[in-house]
Amino acid sequence: MSRPAPTPAQLACGSATTVASALAMLLLSRPSGPAVALVALGALLLGLLVALMLPAPRRGTPDAASAAGRAAGRARTPAHAGAGVPERSLHG
Repeated sequence: MSRPAPTPAQLACGSATTVASALAMLLLSRPSGPAVALVALGALLLGLLVALMLPAPRRGTPDAASAAGRAAGRARTPAHAGAGVPERSLHG
């Protein structure tokens, strides 16, 4: 079974993690030569891990989920909640 394509949120979080971790590691360790490639590889792996660990979207349709939520909300609402006391005017 193939994995679904990543969502924009997963791509954004993975990219932000890659850039931030690469900058942090480069600024803190000040590597030179081949160590820069190791830092870049580590940042890339960390970004990939973050992107894959984000929860995937649910497979159900949003319309069905919201309809089920509205039905559950109505079930908890008392029957008399919609019937209000009529307001009386002070002018007549």
